[in-house]
Amino acid sequence: MPEPSPIVRIEHLRLDRGGRTVLRDINLSVPRGSIVAVLGPSGCGKSTLLAALTGELPAAAGTVEVLGQPVPRSQRALLEMRKGLGVLLQGNGLLTDLTVAENVALPLRTHTKLPSALIRRLVLMKLHAVGLRAAADAYPRELSGGMARRVALARALALDPPLMIYDEPLTGLDPIASGVVMSLVRRLNDTLGLTSIVVTHHVHETLPIADHAVVVANGGIVFSGAPDALQASTDPLIRQFLNGEPDGPIPFESRAFNSQPEPA
Repeated sequence: MPEPSPIVRIEHLRLDRGGRTVLRDINLSVPRGSIVAVLGPSGCGKSTLLAALTGELPAAAGTVEVLGQPVPRSQRALLEMRKGLGVLLQGNGLLTDLTVAENVALPLRTHTKLPSALIRRLVLMKLHAVGLRAAADAYPRELSGGMARRVALARALALDPPLMIYDEPLTGLDPIASGVVMSLVRRLNDTLGLTSIVVTHHVHETLPIADHAVVVANGGIVFSGAPDALQASTDPLIRQFLNGEPDGPIPFESRAFNSQPEPA
């Protein structure tokens, strides 16, 4: 029996922003049911890669396939494709004047014609999945940072997307809340049969739940393999990133924006 096609396939991808190349010759295959961690220092192009997956940024060269199809260019086809993506944004994006339940219900009210009673039941199911059913009638301002992140996760899951994309899911969270969120990512991935791509610079919190790790630096992918192999790598670039060393192959500041030469 042939293996199912990958849920994401990227081949020889080049991505440009503002007239400069951010990423080049990117090749990545994401198997269905897996959790792939896309790691790298701030400003390395992780969010640019995410923008290519969601269709926000068209490829300058190469191909991007998501859910078995090339990412479309037309707005209508793009909106249809995005219904199969759950995206957890850095800032949560919760509407402060709506309750938790109303926030989670937004995708269902926007994209379906389900009756209100059924939407309410589905919302409570999603909140139960993230451990927050009791907070359904609370407002975002009444929640901790970790709770708000879990509400945003419940909303991202509202339409039962087969593919989840997490954009820096641990930003602003304390170590305990970070552990809760990452444990939840693993559990939901397994119990709901999802595939997850976690875009982050939080290495040590993410690797324990990942099946595959990718490191982006210096305009390309510098590592792709098992998390154990990443941690065992002796590559100076990888060691610099994992150990948080200021000096090494990864420059602290990008010189791509400097139009004038450095003074001698």
